[in-house]
Amino acid sequence: MNMLRTFTLLLFSTMLFAQNQNTPNRSVFGTPVRSINASNGSIRCVTDEYEHFLRANDPERANTEAFEQWIAPKVAEIQERLTTGRTPNVVITIPVVVHVIHSGQNVGTGRNISNARVLSQITVLNQDFRRMLDTPGYNTNAVGADVEIEFCLAQRDPNGVATNGINRVNLGNTTWNQTNVETILKPQTQWDPTQYFNIWVCQFGGDLDGVLGYAQFPSNSGLSGLNTNGGAANTDGVIIDYRCFGSADVAPNQGSYFTDYNLGRTATHEIGHCFGLRHIWGDGGSQVAGVINCTNNTDYCADTPAAGWENYDCLDTYDSCPSSTGVDMVENYMDYTNDACMNIFTLNQKARILAVMQNSPRRNTLASSLGCQSLGTSEFGWMYEVKLYPNPASDFVSISINEELPDALAVYNTLGQLVKQVNVSTEADLTINTESFSQGVYFVKITKEKATKTVQFVKE
Repeated sequence: MNMLRTFTLLLFSTMLFAQNQNTPNRSVFGTPVRSINASNGSIRCVTDEYEHFLRANDPERANTEAFEQWIAPKVAEIQERLTTGRTPNVVITIPVVVHVIHSGQNVGTGRNISNARVLSQITVLNQDFRRMLDTPGYNTNAVGADVEIEFCLAQRDPNGVATNGINRVNLGNTTWNQTNVETILKPQTQWDPTQYFNIWVCQFGGDLDGVLGYAQFPSNSGLSGLNTNGGAANTDGVIIDYRCFGSADVAPNQGSYFTDYNLGRTATHEIGHCFGLRHIWGDGGSQVAGVINCTNNTDYCADTPAAGWENYDCLDTYDSCPSSTGVDMVENYMDYTNDACMNIFTLNQKARILAVMQNSPRRNTLASSLGCQSLGTSEFGWMYEVKLYPNPASDFVSISINEELPDALAVYNTLGQLVKQVNVSTEADLTINTESFSQGVYFVKITKEKATKTVQFVKE
C-alpha cells in the first residue's frame, strides 16, 4: 500500500511538473539550460550555468564541495548564535548602484527605465530581506527570517561625488548576449565591488534571449590550494533584464514587464545567489533537466523541505519528494515561482547569507562602505566620516572620525560577546590592540553623545 501511495504521488507530481515547464534543447554559458517556463517561454535564472562557465575559465575557482567545506563551520556558528539569541543585532546596510544600460532612449522610455522604477526595486528588496510587516515580503511561517540586510541607492560615487545611485550609460547596443555582457557591459561600467553592490539592468538578446537574470556566486578565501583573490572582480554583481526589474505595484505606470515577473522578485532571487543561497532543490553536477532528484542535491538549508525540481506557480500542495517531510516551499525566493507567490527567506538561509557577508571577498567590505552616506552634514555629522584601518587587521586597528573623539568604543565578536571596551579620552584610545584576538569578523560599536555607529573589520 505504501509503495502504491508513493508511486501515485510521484506520478501526480510528474504530471504537475510537465504542466509547468518543458525540457529545453538550449544552452547558456556552454551549459544546458535546466528548464524553460512553458507558459511564457522565460528562463527564470542561469546563475548555475554561469557558475559552470566561471569555473571553466578559472581552474582555481572553488567547486561546490570546496566552497561548502569552507562555509559550513561559519554557517554553523552563526546558526548557533541566532538560535541562542547571542547577536549584536547589527543591520547591514548595503550601498547599491543600478547601472541602467540603454541605447539613447529618453529616461522613462523602454530600457532606460525611470528613477521611480529603480526606487520601487529597492523598496521591494528591503521588504523581502527585512520581512517587513504589512508588505508582500512578510510571512507567518515559523522559519521565516528577517535577514537584517537593507539596501540603499548610493549617495556618493567612487570619486566622492554626490550621486543618486542610478548610473545611466548609453553603450549603443539595443540587446546584450553573454559575450558582450561579460567583456563589455560589466567591465566598462562597474563601480568598485568592494564598496558598492552592482546591479545592471539591460535588455537581453541572442543567447540570453528570454533569460530574466543571473548572479555571480560568492567566492571563498584562504582555503589551501585555492585562489584567495575572490575570483573575477570586474564581473561581480547581478544583471537583470529590465522587463522584470522593479515593481508595478510600488510604482505603477512605469513601463512594461514580462508576464508574472512584475513585482521585483527577480532581483531578490538573484541577490540571494550573490549572497550564497542555492536553489531550494539544490545545484550540482547531478542536475538533469526534467529528472527528479531528492537524494543527491541539497541547498544546505535544513529548514527548506527537500525538493526534486523547480516550481513555476503557487500551488502549495506540490510534493516532489514525498518520502521527505514537508511539501515544496514554492513561496521561497529561491524557487522559480512567479513574483506574487514569493515571500520567504528561512532562518537557515539567513545564516548562510550572514556567513557570506562576513567572510566572502568583496561581500565582507560592503557593511563598512561609506556609499550610503550623503556628502551633507547633520546633527551627527561625525558618523559620515568614520574610517577603520587597516582592514583586514593583524596587530591593531585604528578608527578615524574626522578629527573628533567619540565617547566610547566596544568590540563584539560574531557571537555577540563583548571582546573589548574603551572609554575614549585621547587619540591613542582610537587604536585597538588586536594581537590577542582570534581570526574572524568583529564589530566595533562607536558611541558619541546620543548616536552610535557600528563598523566591521576582519582579524587576519
